[in-house]
Amino acid sequence: MGVNLLIMAAGLGSRFGGDKQLVDVGPSGEAFFDYAIRDATAAGVDKVIIVVRSSIEQQVLDHVATQHPDLNVETVCQDTHGPERTKPWGTAHAVLVVADAVDGPFVVVNADDYYGSSSYQQVVSFMQNASPTEASIVGFELSRTLPKVGAVSRGVCEADSANRLSSIVETHGIARADSGEITSEDPPGSYPDTTLVSMNMWGLPQSLFGHLETKFATFLEAHGHEEKSEFLLPEAVAELMASGDLTVEVLSSSENWIGVTNPDDLEVARSVLAERG
Repeated sequence: MGVNLLIMAAGLGSRFGGDKQLVDVGPSGEAFFDYAIRDATAAGVDKVIIVVRSSIEQQVLDHVATQHPDLNVETVCQDTHGPERTKPWGTAHAVLVVADAVDGPFVVVNADDYYGSSSYQQVVSFMQNASPTEASIVGFELSRTLPKVGAVSRGVCEADSANRLSSIVETHGIARADSGEITSEDPPGSYPDTTLVSMNMWGLPQSLFGHLETKFATFLEAHGHEEKSEFLLPEAVAELMASGDLTVEVLSSSENWIGVTNPDDLEVARSVLAERG
């Protein structure tokens, strides 16, 4: 079964201070999502869809034509779906808007994160054989997602004995202490280096779209008047897990995740990717 790749690139990048989706991080002018396209297609993905804002759609298309001249990539503008507002409606909405473009199970990633080739190989392989009620999430070892300086927030994955996701605990103030131990502030705790965390890399079935359509309508009734409310993918998936409509396999990646949140992160990312070639 063919697997699609969905790259979420409609964010505003408010903390970064601009469109970090298109910032060059690779030695040949690559943006983060160029690595996603190359790694995913090498793993067997046969269709690439990028969710964008209307204001950057042409820039994204021009960039893709330069970096991937032989690849047909489709774009969908998130801001043309749903009620109009400045802030995008969230990650679950970004998935919902590609319903007409997706033709099979699909992998979802952020446009501004580097996940590594073996991560794509795992999730694509799983989704090629998944049933319509099976999904997957790639968990990254916590120590491989921490900056050298400063604290971060991560979604800590908890799984049952069958290695199926039971919950994602949003955990804040995670940093490595002087003792070498990884600790968090909220909720307070300590974690082994190999603790799996979500970096928003999912494998999802095409059947998800019907559920998301219903849930988005419910979300708008409750929160549509709020300027900053978001219809989020982890929350929608958690509801489907609770109702028995979806199971989520936890896949473990040993890749070093790379991302940028603030401008200071950019040179670190460029240095690491240059070393990787």
